[in-house]
Amino acid sequence: MAASVEGEKDMKRILLAVAALLILGIVGAFAIGPGMLERSFNQVVPHEPYAIPERAAALHAALVIADLHADTLLWQRDPLDRADRGHVDVPRLVDGNVAVQVFAAVTKVPQGLNYEENTAESDQITGAAILQRWPVAAWTSLFERARYQAARLDAAAAEAPDALRVIRSRADLDAVLAARAAGSEVVGGLLATEGLHPLEGDLDNVARLQDIGYRMMGLHHFFDNELGGSLHGVAQSGLTEFGRDVVRELERRGILIDVAHSSAAVVEDVLELTASPIFVSHTGVKGACDSPRNLPDPLMQRIAATGGVIGIGYWDGAVCDPSPESVVRALRYAVDLLGVDHVALGSDYDGATTVTFDTSELAVLTRLMLQAEFSEAEIRAVMGENVVRVFRERLPEA
Repeated sequence: MAASVEGEKDMKRILLAVAALLILGIVGAFAIGPGMLERSFNQVVPHEPYAIPERAAALHAALVIADLHADTLLWQRDPLDRADRGHVDVPRLVDGNVAVQVFAAVTKVPQGLNYEENTAESDQITGAAILQRWPVAAWTSLFERARYQAARLDAAAAEAPDALRVIRSRADLDAVLAARAAGSEVVGGLLATEGLHPLEGDLDNVARLQDIGYRMMGLHHFFDNELGGSLHGVAQSGLTEFGRDVVRELERRGILIDVAHSSAAVVEDVLELTASPIFVSHTGVKGACDSPRNLPDPLMQRIAATGGVIGIGYWDGAVCDPSPESVVRALRYAVDLLGVDHVALGSDYDGATTVTFDTSELAVLTRLMLQAEFSEAEIRAVMGENVVRVFRERLPEA
């Protein structure tokens, strides 16, 4: 009997030790897992510091710079703090002299991601949401994931209004630019959706997303959704009837439309439904990089003809070779193809991309654009003035 009792005690000790190890493992996963996760996706190729000559540095410091797409809010780190991972945070935006950053909310990403064909049957964000301790409601609801990411940007701006302000109106944009002209380093952040699957099939959710701060809405991400076909989906179809209703609602509400991941057929349908400028927030141009990620040049020209703006990305899928020289070549091609008023920056920073410079190093683009004989007026337009112009035209007054 005594031996049996001792055996039970030993077993309990073993079980308690195993439970303690499991708890420590879980705590450790939640503590270091988010950083490990992001480091595996968002990388900067190691390089020597970029030399910036005096003329380029002076011009860069005088620019109003805007970037149409970063997925920073997906990752569990404070955007106000300088991070040792990823591509964007407010201190690095200040280093890069960025005035306006569009922050996109990623809410669903299929497994086996590729540019050719994806379905909506799987999702990588659920595991990331649990690991990064998102609210339980965001584990299963795409709308709640969008709500949570908007709340993160709002909380950062509330904590440090002299460093970050959320842009919801023309007045907000003008206030940020006026503050910067007076010497402030404040950054303006504008919320966008990476696809409109957070609508969850409900047209009324357009208003709800607008109410929580979203001012630009991408229609698709890497899979077909209720609105129609993705550029990387299966059907390659145009807008559904629901999709047409959504586009009309976006137009009615003055919400900026982004077709960065939409099929060519969807883009054509959007162009028929709206006369307003539309965006391709993060992309390349097919004639400069023949990638399945990029829409055909003639369709890009039709987007530009609406007054639209095309944001050139910095990763291999957009520009083939993700060097700063290749980005500048793509910018030059886009300006020649579309006109200087229709080209901008669309980094796709923090979007599971590998790049050769982060946002603190944007002056390398200014240097290389000067070397490529861009005029100073062209550089000012591409680096930010085009985005500011269309935002001023399209954002609500207040």
